[in-house]
Amino acid sequence: MANIKSQIKRIRQNPARELRNKTVQTALKTYAKKVRTTAAAGDPEAARTELRRASREIDRAVAKGALNKRAAARRKSRLARAVNASQSSS
Repeated sequence: MANIKSQIKRIRQNPARELRNKTVQTALKTYAKKVRTTAAAGDPEAARTELRRASREIDRAVAKGALNKRAAARRKSRLARAVNASQSSS
């Protein structure tokens, strides 16, 4: 067990933060999956709608501190590329 007061507090805080971050991460995976499935289905309007929703949720995760801003930009970029690729192929 830690002897330092601040570390004792961190040990108390970490499980709650891990749980909160995990729920956010799981939700983000679900939104990303919806984008990819609608893009693969060939419905460009629905894919764009899902992309906007996923982007909004990714930005919200950054604001909460559950996701790094560069990781968020990378995820949004990859989802946008998937949507654009599906539109150009259909």
